[in-house]
This record gives sequence, C-alpha cells and structure tokens, in this order.
Amino acid sequence: MIRILVDSSADYTPEELQAKNMELVPITITIGEDSYQDGVTITRDTFYDILTTSSEFPKTAQPSPQDFLDFFEDAKEKDDTIIYLCLSSGLSGTFQSATLAKNMAEYNNIYLIDTLSATLGIRVLAEYACKLRDENVEAVAIVEALENLKSRITILAAVDTLEYLYKGGRLNKATAAIGELANLKPLITVTNEGKIGIVGKCLGRNKAFVTLTKMICEKEMDTNFPCYSVYTLGTDNSDKFEEKLAKERISITERLQIGATIGAHVGPGAYGVVFVSR
Repeated sequence: MIRILVDSSADYTPEELQAKNMELVPITITIGEDSYQDGVTITRDTFYDILTTSSEFPKTAQPSPQDFLDFFEDAKEKDDTIIYLCLSSGLSGTFQSATLAKNMAEYNNIYLIDTLSATLGIRVLAEYACKLRDENVEAVAIVEALENLKSRITILAAVDTLEYLYKGGRLNKATAAIGELANLKPLITVTNEGKIGIVGKCLGRNKAFVTLTKMICEKEMDTNFPCYSVYTLGTDNSDKFEEKLAKERISITERLQIGATIGAHVGPGAYGVVFVSR
C-alpha cells in the first residue's frame, strides 16, 4: 500500500486528511508556556485569536526524527510504501528530521520529497499524489511526477501588515515601522530555492490588488490543476482581490485558509493565490 504523508504546513483539517486517506506529522506551535500540535490540538480560529491578542509571538518547532520514525517503522512492518511531501527545506529543518528518521529505519520504500513550497502549494502536490495513487500508479512513477511538478507551483500573495514579519525576524524594527507609516504592502512568493521572497512593495491596499493581479495575469496557468485563493484571518481583502481576478477571467477553484505554520509570519489580512504554471 502507498501511504501519502504530509506535515501541518500543508494546512489540511483532520476531516480532509481522512477523506483523502492521508497521514499527518504535526508541527509544534508554542505560544508562551503553551504548546500545541498544529492541525491537531489547535484550530485555525483559536490560533488566529491568540495571534492577534497575545503579547507572545508563536514559535514553531519541526517534528523530531522520532516523530517520523514511528510512521516509517510502521510502514516497514506492514511492507507499505510512504511518500512524504515536506515543508520546504528553505523554511524549516523538517526535511532534515525526516531524512535522519529514514536512515534510522533502514527501509527503502520511503520517499522524501522536499517540496520547496509551503501551505497550499504542498496541497496541490498532495492532491496530485493521491490522484495517482488512486489510479494505481507505482510509487516510483508518482515520485517522479511530483518532482517534475513541484517547480511549477506558484505562490503569489500580499501581506497586509508588517508587524508579524518583524516579530518573526523577517524585518528589523526600523524597516517595519517606516513601512507601516507609509502603508506599505509587500508582495511575496516562495522562490525556486524554497524561501520567502519579496517580489514587490506597494503603497496601499488598492495598489497591491492591482499589482498582484497583473503579476498573476503575466503567468500562464495550467488549468489541469486547481487555482486556490488563500487567506489568513479575515476575508475582506480576498473578496476584493477575487473580484479583480474575475474581471481578468481567472477562475478560482476554492478559497482556503492558511494555517498557523505560515500564518504566524504573515499575520491577519494576508491573501493571494496558489496555482500551477505551464
């Protein structure tokens, strides 16, 4: 049996994981003295409520090698195959933990894919993996298809406030303060190296809507795959942004919420799209 494994950064709910027959290795979120398993012991609503009201900034901790080893040894015992779609190694040490666990398991039927992506970008890959699995495609062929697809995943988003980029160490205090005064709205992406990159800076929300829409129109989407509208907390920005996209005849498959792993760093009001480029 082929088992598809993701971590919390893919932003699946327990119900979605069960429906897709996928498994989850949770990332730990620590806020003050309280620790939670992202996607397991804390809901997104609760997380964002804490994020916007607490003086403590959330810290994330990658799963340990032992967390992965439990899955890998179970697969070895049952003679199953695991395909793990991991949060980008450019954003977390999670891939390193999984690699250590694979070496400890000493089992060949474990495939680790460094997605070089995050959040709904991983979901696009995971959905495709499930589709191929359900079509009885062999594991090696699934892995090859995913490796070929991952470089085409495109994430473009706008950040509504600089506060959380500063709190998460992505910006220094002076830059964040000046940006907030100027009503600066950064446009971000996940680069080919799997890191967060700034692709534009707009003065004001309306300019951000227009510029982000233009960037998306310049890309050629592969309509064989979904185009997700994504948001963190609050949907007002997504409503206006999707209106702009609709005028350009860009169809949204579904609007989905970004969870704690990435949401902690971009903060409330963030919005964007995830799609596959041709």
